Amino acid sequence: MSAAADNPDQDITVVHVMRHGEVHNPEGILYGRLPDYHLSELGRRMADRVAEHLSSRDVTHVVASPLDRAQETAMPIAKAHGLDLATDPRLIEAGNVFQGKTFGVGDGALRRPENWKHLVNPFKPSWGEPYVDQVVRMMGALDAAKDAARGHEAVCVSHQLPIWILRSYVEKRRLWHDPRKRQCTLASLTTFTYRGDRIVSVGYSEPARDLVPAHLLAGVKPVKGKDKAFGA
Repeated sequence: MSAAADNPDQDITVVHVMRHGEVHNPEGILYGRLPDYHLSELGRRMADRVAEHLSSRDVTHVVASPLDRAQETAMPIAKAHGLDLATDPRLIEAGNVFQGKTFGVGDGALRRPENWKHLVNPFKPSWGEPYVDQVVRMMGALDAAKDAARGHEAVCVSHQLPIWILRSYVEKRRLWHDPRKRQCTLASLTTFTYRGDRIVSVGYSEPARDLVPAHLLAGVKPVKGKDKAFGA
């Protein structure tokens, strides 16, 4: 019998938290939690690429946000491992009052008086789900996936902001940040390694980087693939 079997506290469990692939959104809507936003053809290729990347890994649990784009991203991974796809509502996109609208740099949204009341506190943030609330639910989903795949690997498909907030919390960084500096591109993997119930390292990889549109990678350096380890 292995030492890990003798001492479950020494089990190594890996949880990959994946951002969904590209979404078909020609109008440029901030779609948030709205239904019926599906992967584009490119997004489906991204999902297939990551499924291939993970095909040789010891994945025993695949779970996704209930939103269409996350479910569609997770399905090829679950299929590749002969698994049923689970759903965890805690992996859902962050709530945002601008959902259903266009809201971006240069579109005039910041000059509209009706929007000002939502922009008073970027540290919370005042326009959406509090960062602390995102930490609570994402940590819950992460731990549940770890328990479901204990001693093996799990994949959780979620969304950029909740993933970045989760990683920031685990790496003990402040939660408020410049959205342009998030390291969480389309179809990327943010990987948490547990020893027993304790996270011992965080890694980041981009298996589908060559498929990501160039304008989304402007100024973003390729990842070297080194995990950030925590003290034993």
